[in-house]
Amino acid sequence: MVCLAGAVLLLGPRVAAVLWWLFDSTRWNAAFSTWVIPALGILFLPWTTLAFVLMWNPSGISAFGLILVALGFVVDIGSYAGGAYSNKDQLSSIYR
Repeated sequence: MVCLAGAVLLLGPRVAAVLWWLFDSTRWNAAFSTWVIPALGILFLPWTTLAFVLMWNPSGISAFGLILVALGFVVDIGSYAGGAYSNKDQLSSIYR
């Protein structure tokens, strides 16, 4: 069950971002000037990228939008840190 939850958290935002990019590319093209930044965002910081595109508008991102983007960043970093923390026992047994 933990593996299923991990897979959903890992792949879920990436699949959602790719589908959103395919079906509403005008919003993505307006939010980003090139395809490189959103591609890297989907690869490394998918929750942050989704929050940025969701909160982006032509006049800028509101204060609530910045809070949501920051929350997405915390979730992204937490997913990386949580994976590293859960593997610490396996790594320590390898290096003994």
